[in-house]
Amino acid sequence: MVSEDSNQEPFPTDYDIAQSAEMEPIWELVEPWGLGLEDLQYFGEYTAKVKHHAIERLREESTEKSQNLVLVTGMTPTPKGEGKTVTTVGLGQTLNHIGKETMIAIREPSLGPVFGVKGGAAGGGKSQVLPMEDINLHFTGDIHALTAAHNLIAAMLDAKISQGNELDIDVTNVAWPRAIDMNDRALRQTVVGLGGKTGGTPREDSFLLTAASELMAVLCLASDLADLKERIGRIIVAYDEDGNAVTVDDIEATGPATMLLRDAIKPNVVQTIEGTPAFVHGGPFANIAHGTNSLIADKTAFGMGEYLVTEAGFGSDLGAEKFMNVVCRMGEMTPNAVVLVASIRALKYHGLDQWPVDYDAIDDAGVDAVEAGFSNLDKHVRNLQKFGVPVVVSINRFPEDTDEEVQAVLDHCTNELGIRAAESNVFLEGSEGGVDLAENVVDAVEESDEEAFEPLYDLEAPIDEKIRTIATEIYGADDVKFTGKALSDIEQMNDLGFDDYPVIMSKTFHSLSDDASLKGAPEGWELEISEIYPSAGAGFLVALTADALTMPGLPARPAAADMDIDADGNITGLF
Repeated sequence: MVSEDSNQEPFPTDYDIAQSAEMEPIWELVEPWGLGLEDLQYFGEYTAKVKHHAIERLREESTEKSQNLVLVTGMTPTPKGEGKTVTTVGLGQTLNHIGKETMIAIREPSLGPVFGVKGGAAGGGKSQVLPMEDINLHFTGDIHALTAAHNLIAAMLDAKISQGNELDIDVTNVAWPRAIDMNDRALRQTVVGLGGKTGGTPREDSFLLTAASELMAVLCLASDLADLKERIGRIIVAYDEDGNAVTVDDIEATGPATMLLRDAIKPNVVQTIEGTPAFVHGGPFANIAHGTNSLIADKTAFGMGEYLVTEAGFGSDLGAEKFMNVVCRMGEMTPNAVVLVASIRALKYHGLDQWPVDYDAIDDAGVDAVEAGFSNLDKHVRNLQKFGVPVVVSINRFPEDTDEEVQAVLDHCTNELGIRAAESNVFLEGSEGGVDLAENVVDAVEESDEEAFEPLYDLEAPIDEKIRTIATEIYGADDVKFTGKALSDIEQMNDLGFDDYPVIMSKTFHSLSDDASLKGAPEGWELEISEIYPSAGAGFLVALTADALTMPGLPARPAAADMDIDADGNITGLF
């Protein structure tokens, strides 16, 4: 454990650490892992995409390798996040450090959150993926390509409406908004079209964050370019006057939209500070979609190492639940262990039960507040155990955490929960600070029984039953209340033949409940579902709770306000 001495030298910023790291040319880094010069499409010296022929070869080779899948998820976080990506990167580095051939796969950062609350999203400290400034900004242009493809579909849809409306599209029932990769609350609801000969058909419209676009989910679930094209074609963009679905195929946008994503579907490979190869590809949110990186990246990684460490967005009630019930089904994968990231800060956040969060109060609170927050941690552990996968709790150590606080969590996990737990110092120390965690993960993987893994519900179950199972078993709700047009939406989904789709629940990540102000493990409440709609291309249904947002806004002082660049191109504030 680190000392409680507060007179230590200030820890350098993530950017400083990234800039001082010695990177290896990407073609040299991945050559021992089975990728040659001709297998890569280069974006400078340190970033590349894997070409389609190499992906297929590695997929075939993966069947001959031991495939150990480790999912990193978390307890209900504070708005600042508790270090899932740091833990994912650090664990991957450490597994390699102790002799396990390990690949890492994480999502690409969205510019909205980067410039909003959280800042950068490429790990941190000595557990980062590099080059961090490129990854956090435009990277290889994947999200820009998705934005363009999404808005091309929107433009072609409006052209069909304005130029004769031969498909008899109901302008009050358009299901395809615009997209932008930036938090902008002013665009949540808009009116498009001024009418007349040149102004387009006036109608209500909206914007969502590109990461919330169905195209992002489709990209991350597609097996190859042909599958991507097929999935895009069946996306529902509107309904006609008789209530029939109008698809991307119907408006003849499938080919051009897929064309824009020709390169975006290829997974990006970079490196960690310690030289572990890492795939950074795709970025679906875990509320409006499934919240994990692309299946193509996962399948490619399985052909390169014996372990794959990947991450699911938000807390385990959102990201991990969808990973187990949706992603593993579609990818035909079985997780061998789950790492549940906890922090002293998050435990106090739930123990103090404050909303909005008061970080000064959290800093001042002691071990009593930590213990009061165990209810949230315990609920996440019990939820994950329902899938038949061993759980390891990782306490992501922050400099201000005391030894007494950390030991209280370790003792609780061991004595009360009967599960493995380890302190993680991978932020400060890299792989040297993650050995205990990695060894616990290896033990969990070796003792896991793949036959024990089981999704929480059957796909053949009625839609309302699937929703109720997630609400009661994962969130802890007493029941589900369907409001607005949710019940008629279920009837429509049945009529469209989507009754056997898995369900993606869209809910606040601030609480296990649908009320952001409720901390710990709330009891005695009902989950409210206001709308259910199909993501036909992705192959799942989305159930919206009353307060779900697909277009976040910037806070009063966004992270962007503290970012800058000097005349020499040096960046500050991108943490």
